[in-house]
Amino acid sequence: MTSNGEHIPSAGDLVVAKGSFAAMGGAERDLMRNLPAFARRFSVSVATLHPVPELESLCSGLGVPLISPDEAWEMPTDALSTVLDSGNDTAAKAWQGCSGLVEMLAASDAVHLVSGDGSLALLEHVPDSVAVHLHLLEPHRGLHEDVLHREIDGSPKRSLGLTSALLSRAKRRDIEAIRGLTDRPCSAISGNSSYTAARIGEVYGVEAGVLLPSVVSDEFPAKAGSDEPSESQDIAAPYSVSVGRASWVKGTWETISMLTGSGVSLAHVGGGAAEDLVRLTQHAESCGVGLWIAPRLSSPEMASLIRGARAVVSMAHGEPFGLTPVEAFSVGTPALMVNEGGFRDSVIDGVNGRLLPRGDYGAWHLSLEQAADSGTRTLWAEAGRARIVEMDLSPDAHCHRLESILDRL
Repeated sequence: MTSNGEHIPSAGDLVVAKGSFAAMGGAERDLMRNLPAFARRFSVSVATLHPVPELESLCSGLGVPLISPDEAWEMPTDALSTVLDSGNDTAAKAWQGCSGLVEMLAASDAVHLVSGDGSLALLEHVPDSVAVHLHLLEPHRGLHEDVLHREIDGSPKRSLGLTSALLSRAKRRDIEAIRGLTDRPCSAISGNSSYTAARIGEVYGVEAGVLLPSVVSDEFPAKAGSDEPSESQDIAAPYSVSVGRASWVKGTWETISMLTGSGVSLAHVGGGAAEDLVRLTQHAESCGVGLWIAPRLSSPEMASLIRGARAVVSMAHGEPFGLTPVEAFSVGTPALMVNEGGFRDSVIDGVNGRLLPRGDYGAWHLSLEQAADSGTRTLWAEAGRARIVEMDLSPDAHCHRLESILDRL
């Protein structure tokens, strides 16, 4: 602390890196949410191959250096590039082309690398003398699971056996990269939930800790703020809310199927591919389920939507952590989640929400009825907010956990 009260970071030079911010999904928003806390504790620099205006504005406001290539890198998505795993090679070249990156890495004490497209390619440019923490949000699901190779209704896009064979080279290189990281003199890997940490062990055969994501309670306040819309969109009430890009892995199709006969419609936030949304709309009509779709909402709009809902629901497959129930806790709306994946870190069945069997639609319908009871809503909301406090999901807590990990290296 200087004489005029200005804070001076004291925990060393930290490079915060992620291959791309193009998706601006939960992982990107979580990292940006934590960046101010990092900047208060460390001397921070940020590196990415694909910045977005929101990140550029945040770094500028914090006075944090941002290194990126002159031209934003894009992950190649054509079939041949996927089979040959050329995305990793093009990312490595793009990292090499970032002016000042090599010097910044050499001068740093540690690198906090968040997984995603292009991220692991940075490792070949990090000196062995620099500590590396990899926040591995999930094993590469396109390589190690089949859920991303299914159509919106769950049918295979192509032969799953053939797909697995074609991706064998990329899968091998992914495993080698993760195991190679553990051979570095100073390195650590963390998942974002106990479920993810266990999956990392299963897939890669390496040990992983847990670094939970963060939540800023002001984004989803218990009481509506002045910037929150007073009325929700034109959605047939009662309605439930699901969040995430419409896909089989997010359980969107199954959620509509589950709602059949419940009298509860669905507000889906996250959009999706145009042809998938057409099929979802047709599916909802055939099931007699009202469906409203939005590509993306601001935090105040999302808080308003959740506040007016019967429940927030998810039937996602193997969700790594899932901020959705935590956001529901904050607002005070019941969270009904499938009893799988990272949801089990935050939801305590019957205490602050429900964890439900995927195929037992009757249990889901009973829970939707429970969620309409004002007494139940109050009890679950209080317990949910207590769970947030217990888990300590603030950005400052996230930063302190990261510092503890780095101190052990």
